Order: sequence, then structure tokens, then C-alpha cells
Amino acid sequence: MDKGVITALEVQKRNKERVNVFIDGEYAFGLSLMEAARLKKGQVLSAGEIARLKGEDAVVQAVESAAHFLSYRPRSLQEVRRNLKEKELPPEVTEAAVERLTALGYLDDEAFARYWVQNRAEFKPLSHRALRQELRQKGIADSIINEVLAGQDEQGLAYEAAQGQLRRLRQKTLREFKTKMSAFLQRRGFSYSTTQDVVVRIIEEMEAGDPDYFNRAIDNED
Repeated sequence: MDKGVITALEVQKRNKERVNVFIDGEYAFGLSLMEAARLKKGQVLSAGEIARLKGEDAVVQAVESAAHFLSYRPRSLQEVRRNLKEKELPPEVTEAAVERLTALGYLDDEAFARYWVQNRAEFKPLSHRALRQELRQKGIADSIINEVLAGQDEQGLAYEAAQGQLRRLRQKTLREFKTKMSAFLQRRGFSYSTTQDVVVRIIEEMEAGDPDYFNRAIDNED
């Protein structure tokens, strides 16, 4: 198509923010209401203008799709790229959408990494090694990971993780407590030395508050 005449501009029934553009009596493409407001019936569009409008709208829709994806929680650049790739969008459309979202402040890998680490510390404390692995899987650069993890106390994370497990280990003997708590912390990625230090600390705290805590567990077995 060398050129075409706009014969109709119709607001979509299902989405009042989008307009169907008809050229030479046939549906040609959709546009956002704002973009369509620049057009008028009877206007002649060149092939280049038609291609530009289609390309721009593809980017707008990709941005809207990514924004919906981001509405559930912050995402890394790689997560957004993967999500858009699954929709089989042209690579240039995906990259244009990512660039636009980055410029708008919706995509920031450093901010995402800080969010992820803080969220884990609050709800599921993990070791630096486990956090590093998770962030790498999300496409975060090592330089950003190193900076974010530098402010995290590994032993403090292990201690917080252990605190969340105490209720499940009630009425265990000292040996059972050591074994199960150590295994739990090591599954969270903490090293042997960190695990042992934290387990000893917690046992000392528990016995300081109740010297017979573990002895009662033995009595209950008898």
C-alpha cells in the first residue's frame, strides 16, 4: 500500500481508550485514543506514516502489557523481556517498550534487587549464596548483586530464619533440635560455620530463659 485515505475512526466497544482506524473502507489497525486524536477522517496517510503508526501502537500495547505484569510486584529487566518474548512480539518492539519503561522509572534492576533482598529478609531469610543465585536467575548483574548484598549481615539473616522455625521444633530433644535446625538453615543456603554459630546462640538463649527446656523433652519421651 503506497498510501491510503482514512475513511473512519471508531472507538472500540470493549476498550474506550482505543480507536479502530479504517483505511479505504477496511480496518487497518488500532491506536490509543491520544494517538488517534491526531488523525481525522479523509486524511491521506503515506505507507511510511501507516508503518510508523502501526509500530508506535505495537510499542504502546507492549508497554501496557508490561505495566500489567509489573502491577503484581517489581520485576527485573530480564523478567519483563521474557514476558514480552512469550507474547511473540518483534524484538525491536520489546526493546522499545523496555527502554520506555526504564525511562519512566518502572524498570530499575538495582531497585528491584534491593526490593527482592528486603522481601526475602522479611518473609524468607536466605543466605547470600542463595540470594545471589536467585538474582542471577533474574538477570541481575553481579556488580549490582555485590552492592546490594554488602549491606546484609549473613549471620543476622540465619538467625532470623531460625527464629521462624522455632515453633516447629518445640518439645524436641537437644540432639533433635540441633539436627533439624542445622538441616533447615543449610537448606536455606547458609554455610556450616554460620549454621553452627547460630544454632549454638539460639540454644544458649533458650536455656538461659528456661534451663530445663530440653530436659522436659526427654522426660516427655519417657
